[in-house]
Amino acid sequence: MTATTTETARTASGAPLLEVRNVCKYFGNVVALKDISVGVNAGEVTCVLGDNGAGKSTFIKILSGVHQHDEGELLCEGEPTVFTSPREAKERGIATVYQDLATVPLMSLWRNFFLGSEPTKGWGPFKRIDVRRARETMVSELRKMGIDVRDPEQPVGTLSGGERQAVAIARAVYFGAKVLILDEPTSALGVKQSGVVLRYIAQARDRGVGVIFITHNPHHAYPVGDRFVILNRGRLMGDWRKHEITREELVHQMSGGAELDALEHELRRTLDGEGAPA
Repeated sequence: MTATTTETARTASGAPLLEVRNVCKYFGNVVALKDISVGVNAGEVTCVLGDNGAGKSTFIKILSGVHQHDEGELLCEGEPTVFTSPREAKERGIATVYQDLATVPLMSLWRNFFLGSEPTKGWGPFKRIDVRRARETMVSELRKMGIDVRDPEQPVGTLSGGERQAVAIARAVYFGAKVLILDEPTSALGVKQSGVVLRYIAQARDRGVGVIFITHNPHHAYPVGDRFVILNRGRLMGDWRKHEITREELVHQMSGGAELDALEHELRRTLDGEGAPA
């Protein structure tokens, strides 16, 4: 399978929601990213795969405004952009859900859903949080994601890992995320809870959000992915549409491809040598 490294996903207007072209990032003499080109379209899941040290964290930090790239271009809906802070990226519709989820375990579901952006009523000294509206909004938004909330006052820490991920995803979509970046959302979850999160990712995509799914697990990426990007030591190793690569080929590419074949051949030769008669 040949990777299509120059093709980028396009929106109906002709430009991706978010795109990087030949982006490079250096930390002193360390090359963290080199010539990375990826496009993210509305209503698609772009899976960025790679092992530890592949450059996934640096990549999403550039997209979310934590780091600024040193070379190349970052384009937001076709407009060359440099995000100077995560707040600036968020204002442009780029929402990032990290592994720690930025939730407060002892606070209620509805308080975690808004976290400083609660709806208010009244004015001046009589201005206060509109608790009823906040609860109803949270219940409605989570229901759209397929979650039936039993009690809005339930502490978020009592939820399962998959449910907490769903709350974070629903919160980002509600506050206008055009691009949703998910940093290893299934890494600490079991099979069942990972399936729950993957369904919510698909639902966010179906609502027109461009999703960037960062993972090291091709088995989690393939069911929901529309596009697969593999990074290795800061380099782009491949960029495929789903119809261009099978699950088995993706696993093979992710696990090292030719390097793994060479290792398997070497081990087989070693074992054959040990088993030969003296």
